[in-house]
Amino acid sequence: MQTHEIARRFTDYFVNAGHTRVPSASLILDDPNLLFVNAGMVQFKPYFLGEAPPPYPRATSIQKCVRTGDIDEVGRTTRHNTFFQMAGNFSFGDYFKAGAIEHAWNLVTGSQDAGGYGFDPDRIWVTVYQDDDEAADLWRRIAGIPAERIQRRGMADNFWSMGIPGPCGPCSEIYYDRGPEYGREGGPVVDEDRYLEIWNLVFMQNVRGEGGGKDNFPIVGELPAKNIDTGMGVERVAYLLQGVQNVYETDLVRPVIARAEELSGRRYGISPEDDVRFRVIADHARSGVMIIGDGVTPSNDGRGYVLRRLLRRIVRSSRLLGVHEPVLPAYAEVVRDVMAPAYPEIVTDFDRIAAVVRNEEEAFLVTLTAGSKIFDVAATATKQAGSTVLAGDKAFQLHDTYGFPIDLTLEMAAEAGLTVDEQGFRRLMDEQRARAKADAAARKTGHGDGSAYRAVLDTAGSSEFLGYSELIAESVIVGLIVDGTGVPAAGEGTAVEVVLDRTPFYAEGGGQQADTGVIVGPDFTITVSDVQSPVTGLIVHRGTVTTGEARIDTLVHAEVDTDRRVAVSRSHSATHLVHAGMRRALGDSAAQAGSMNAPGRLRFDFTSPGGAVPASVLADVEDEVNAVLIADHDVRSFITTPDEARKIGALALFGEKYGDSVRVVEIGEYSRELCGGTHVHRSGQLGLVKLLSEASIGSGVRRVEGLVGLDAFRFLAREHVLVSQLADQFKARPEELPERIGGVVERLRAAERELEKVRADAVLASAGSLADGAEDVNGIALVAVSAPEGVSGNDLRALASDVRGRLGSRPGVVALFSTDGGDSGKVSFVVATTSAARDRGLAAGKLVPAFAKAVGGRGGGKPDLAQGGGTDPSGVPAAVEALRRELAGAARG
Repeated sequence: MQTHEIARRFTDYFVNAGHTRVPSASLILDDPNLLFVNAGMVQFKPYFLGEAPPPYPRATSIQKCVRTGDIDEVGRTTRHNTFFQMAGNFSFGDYFKAGAIEHAWNLVTGSQDAGGYGFDPDRIWVTVYQDDDEAADLWRRIAGIPAERIQRRGMADNFWSMGIPGPCGPCSEIYYDRGPEYGREGGPVVDEDRYLEIWNLVFMQNVRGEGGGKDNFPIVGELPAKNIDTGMGVERVAYLLQGVQNVYETDLVRPVIARAEELSGRRYGISPEDDVRFRVIADHARSGVMIIGDGVTPSNDGRGYVLRRLLRRIVRSSRLLGVHEPVLPAYAEVVRDVMAPAYPEIVTDFDRIAAVVRNEEEAFLVTLTAGSKIFDVAATATKQAGSTVLAGDKAFQLHDTYGFPIDLTLEMAAEAGLTVDEQGFRRLMDEQRARAKADAAARKTGHGDGSAYRAVLDTAGSSEFLGYSELIAESVIVGLIVDGTGVPAAGEGTAVEVVLDRTPFYAEGGGQQADTGVIVGPDFTITVSDVQSPVTGLIVHRGTVTTGEARIDTLVHAEVDTDRRVAVSRSHSATHLVHAGMRRALGDSAAQAGSMNAPGRLRFDFTSPGGAVPASVLADVEDEVNAVLIADHDVRSFITTPDEARKIGALALFGEKYGDSVRVVEIGEYSRELCGGTHVHRSGQLGLVKLLSEASIGSGVRRVEGLVGLDAFRFLAREHVLVSQLADQFKARPEELPERIGGVVERLRAAERELEKVRADAVLASAGSLADGAEDVNGIALVAVSAPEGVSGNDLRALASDVRGRLGSRPGVVALFSTDGGDSGKVSFVVATTSAARDRGLAAGKLVPAFAKAVGGRGGGKPDLAQGGGTDPSGVPAAVEALRRELAGAARG
């Protein structure tokens, strides 16, 4: 049974059982605790947490997931994937344990002709939480599973939570016995390779408190409603139903291995070491394409770092298979073809995906070359020291700085006749992981105390937003929160959060800054400085009670700062136009990766795998956008379904979660996007858009900044004054300024070059007199003097070399000092020795320590030439005397 068919059967079964089909969320959601969506329940967390009422009592989804904690295990086990699909069914206060068990059993063991998976019931084992007698009894009663195939496990194995305070509960896992050839008898508690977990049923009924690990936390209460959250591993079911040995050989993964076989000329299934490399390539290629498809680009931190690591592991594994030409685009094509039936957006967005992997591979090959040179130096040093073991810290440096995994370092070391201190490497890796875990734990915010917000939401319902059409409204205060606690009143000077039943204030979101303004009651005023939506459906006004005492259930007058709102709306509309213009100029790869819409200014981030945007392209986009303004297009918005929005070409943003209804904003026929923000009524109201700059903010991501409306006019007015002043100064027309200024700059550079040449000639001209003035120190010709102030390091070296040459065959030492003036300045020095001096054991590098302390410095170099610097120019005479004493002692010796 093909993987896409397995997913289809799951969805069909649960839709027929009254569940609402919910599309997969993006791998990237706004969750401070997750780099990537790692479970099917993530998009439903607001419903489990009580932050929002569920729009349906039952749901089902096939969720894209990425888990990166076991990257190093990929390819070495039969079951680890970084990307996988989690099929799930969810109940929000509807059915509970009996319903979840019955549904799972019917689908798993139901005949394939009837739409089930057809697993042999006699090979099914289950585990339950250690004291969950109810679940054990239900498995016996509903499924007829005998007691000996129902095993109990502790909290670490059969109790689920998100790792932070919040909903949790016991779970029950379904296992399939693969047979005695795969391991020991005794069920999952004995061998989880033979008994493969395929489905986890979570009975979400408790609330957990603070604590670490999987089983070191208290249960602090019961949830008001009992929920069901299940997850079936689609890939695991696929490899069982397809009769293959592991998840890497299933129909959606094996084609990548086949492509790697073609490129490498090697065959899968021959060498265990090669097989691991083939599997790494296949797994990571799929993960990389899916992650890039959801808007991530390679970088050195966060999600981008994980993506970079995955892609580079593919390249390294390919090189270890003997493939040295670029491979990532070829693997990406295979992933596109096999995953397209379930994820058609990969096809439409493939040009951008291919560009990202191509650029990353090119960059890594440069890094790989640099890292190989570092390895060669380290290997040579190891051999020169008489060792055959490359130090662990060197292997770690190669991994941490250049992205070399230990297997690549081991391979290169073996080729060089060395081994590697793997224990030392592992110790440093463990220390790094410990630091990373501590940092991640520090960043986890949990779903802490939003109880005050949820209490308002439960009693008063969702806030009604009026701001698309109104900036002033009569409202009622339905909630007052001070320091995280609901209060009935708040006095003058109190920082307060206010919830209104209806509001014209826009809460920050979608890149648009929040509104500000005032809330005025019968005898009090609240100045609003920020507006947020901490839980879905609730708009919270943050501000200060400036007069009187604010009270709950009071009728108030809510008024938005109109000038600010209009300016921000202009910027938001301008951002949509810039987005459309960049896509027209650069293609669909220029996808929005972030934005900021503030009064009079905008910031637009976008993916650009091709690198910097030429100034001419930026100018063309600016010109095109302003042409849209002049055309004064109508700006309209309407509500539709996500499918209909896609059909009409509306752009959606990566990582955004959209519901059953979406708001589309159109600016004529030029721009069409999904957007919940506020906008102008006609494009002409923007006045003017001026793009100021374009720069990189990370690998493959660029940022354009611009001004809108009056701010743009003022900027151009200042530019006009500046140009007029320059034109007057150069006695030229404005259009002649670039040529005139360029000519002046070139003449200045020519003059500087000539001056440098004259100065260098003057310095070198003194070489003869310096050589003639050499003093004799017991048979050694010594020239130790201060050069003219300000002589550069290059000139000082050249002069020392010239003087040394004029000393001929005599044993000679030249020491020249240069200062930048004053006792508080710095001093540089150069020491040069003749061949005859070196024959007598006088090496320049070894002479430096004899005098460098006198000028408060240090230095070093080769036997023929050394240099250094210090911080005490007044010590030059003492340094010369110290050198003279050193030579006198050497001559006597």
